[in-house]
This record gives sequence, C-alpha cells and structure tokens, in this order.
Amino acid sequence: MTPDLSTPSRHKLHEDIFAMLIGTMLVSLGIVFYAHATLTTGSSAGLALLLQYATGLPFGWLFFAINLPFYVLAVLRMGWVFALKTIVCVALVSLFSAQIPHWLDIATIAPLYAALVGGGLMGLGILSLFRHKASVGGINILALYLQENFGIRAGYFQIGVDAVIMVAALFVLPLDRVAYSLLGALVLNMIIATNHKPGRYVGFS
Repeated sequence: MTPDLSTPSRHKLHEDIFAMLIGTMLVSLGIVFYAHATLTTGSSAGLALLLQYATGLPFGWLFFAINLPFYVLAVLRMGWVFALKTIVCVALVSLFSAQIPHWLDIATIAPLYAALVGGGLMGLGILSLFRHKASVGGINILALYLQENFGIRAGYFQIGVDAVIMVAALFVLPLDRVAYSLLGALVLNMIIATNHKPGRYVGFS
C-alpha cells in the first residue's frame, strides 16, 4: 500500500535528535574543510571564520558568541522549542568543529574541492536542521522567520546576506579565496532554496 505523502506526519523525538546530530556534524565538517582551505561562508559561521582568520581566536567560541543575540529573536518569533533546538545545534557545531581536526587529519585540500564539497555538506546539514525545526543560529533564524511569516525564500534571503559577508571577506582574504568562497556559498544556498520550500517536505516537528 502506497503511503499518503500529502498528509503531514510529526517527527518523533529520536528522529529530531538524529537529524540534529547528523545535520550539525555535516555543517561542522564543511566548516573544517573551509578553515583548512582558508575560505569563508555566509551567515554567522562566515563571520566567525573571518574573525578567526583576523584574530586567531578559536572558531567555536566566536561562533557561539556571535549567535547569542539571535536567540532572543528565536524565542520571541519562533518559540521556545525552536530556540532550544537551535542553542543545542550551535553548541554542537562549536564542539564538533573543534574536535573534528583531532578525529580527521587533513594534510592538504584543494580550495575548489573544499568550496564545492564543504558548501554542499553545510547546505545538506542546514537543510536537515530546517526540516526538523532547528537551525545553526544567526541569519538562519531570521531567514526561517521571514520564510514562514512573509513567504521570502530562506535560501534567497541568505544569498543576499552572504554577499555582504563576501564583500567584508575582501579585506581579510586573498581574492582567489573569496572567489572560491562565493562558489561554495552558491552551492550551499541553492541546496536550501531548491529543497526547503512550502510543499516540498510534509514532515513536521
């Protein structure tokens, strides 16, 4: 018997937990690829990477601190459940991004490969979190809010924000690394824009 895919089904708790773990691990691995290739991305993760390159401070601490103001929006506009999931996901990304270099020794990575595969990993990870009513904070929270309340595509909104971050990257990174970063950001956001829209996925948390 073919299931009725038009009928939304609620995610179970263990499904949400699994999606959050897998999603944050994918995002973290993509960030590690970017850090090794000296690339950046959009949203708060991109800002944290730029600050890491400029100051030498650990990405995890910067990423967690940058996201603190956005938790207020998450609570006020998206609800406590979404906010708590997001806080957990941000903490996991901060943790995993610090630990993956101890688990995986990357001697060298081509910047083009890092941009394409790293951007794809982050896009798939964020998509997994979005579909389970979670995010990795920052602009993701604002993007989800705008999509759910005003119909503005989350991926397209993030492309605009990412463009601003890439302009800032010109003052921190070599031009070729900014170009690779733009390519990776395009891959990331197209994954979200083409897969996270009304009617594409009927499960909910």
